[in-house]
Amino acid sequence: MRILITGGAGFIGSHLAETLVNKGKFVTVIDNLSTGSVENIIHLKKNKKFKFYLGSILNNKLMERLVSGCDIVYHLAAAVGVKYVIDNPMESIEINVKGTENVLEKANKLGKKKVIIASTSEIYGKDRPGIKSFKETDDRLLGTTTISRWSYSCSKALDEFLALAYFREKKLPITILRYFNTCGPRQTGRYGMVIPRFVKQALLNKQITVYGDGKQTRCFMHVKDAVRATIDLANSKVAVGEVYNIGNPQSISINDLAAKVIKMTKSISKIAHIPYEKAYEKGFEDMRHRKPDISKIKKLIGFKPQHIMDNILKDVINYYKD
Repeated sequence: MRILITGGAGFIGSHLAETLVNKGKFVTVIDNLSTGSVENIIHLKKNKKFKFYLGSILNNKLMERLVSGCDIVYHLAAAVGVKYVIDNPMESIEINVKGTENVLEKANKLGKKKVIIASTSEIYGKDRPGIKSFKETDDRLLGTTTISRWSYSCSKALDEFLALAYFREKKLPITILRYFNTCGPRQTGRYGMVIPRFVKQALLNKQITVYGDGKQTRCFMHVKDAVRATIDLANSKVAVGEVYNIGNPQSISINDLAAKVIKMTKSISKIAHIPYEKAYEKGFEDMRHRKPDISKIKKLIGFKPQHIMDNILKDVINYYKD
């Protein structure tokens, strides 16, 4: 099978590429390296079954050539990270919306190639009373358009609407994956990702900067679990035309996460709380809790996360130590 991964030099994309190459698949990656890194895939470049193209998914000629030569597209190219989206709102909207439109158009035109769409838990927006965990069918609740962070949720929602429209009207086989907080080796903290940021601060014995009061909770999933679920859903005919949460429903507060990082790194770091407006932008809104309901994916493919928080932190700590 010939596979195309957009954004394949990024965090999740590089792990997906590595896993598929190890399974004997022919893998082609396209990435503009805006948030990805050649270092993530350099170990794959000597493999005859792996090819890398430096370029944009907005490049029509290049995308036509790459899509025509594959059997399935894993579309992971996107603006990622709350901080990156806030700092680059126009670029984020353009790459997320126009990029996905180009991928779907080429996949439809060049033989109805299956497309796996990487979406996000940001789709759900704010948490709300009465919802302990988000199901794929839950309503979305967003803030005002004057708060930049909500542009990411809206752009990814447009991606989903467009993909589902291609499925319903053009019979293009698509599957949408809503990733919740995914972490592990190769993830960078530059764009607001909390675990690599905490780990790097702790290893340097610097202050652990917690945004807000730290009582907000999140659920973290190892990238290996995310990749396993992604491939299994891509191989499922039943998953076509459907949306799935991919995440680990085990919650932890950000304060407890910071304390655990300090303990596991044997750091002398202290925790410092930073107001959201200082960390991001004026009027920034965060969610107190965000937890996935994974009953749908569990029913279809028997998905169950295999890595607990200590495993995740151990892998990230070892990655940054090396």
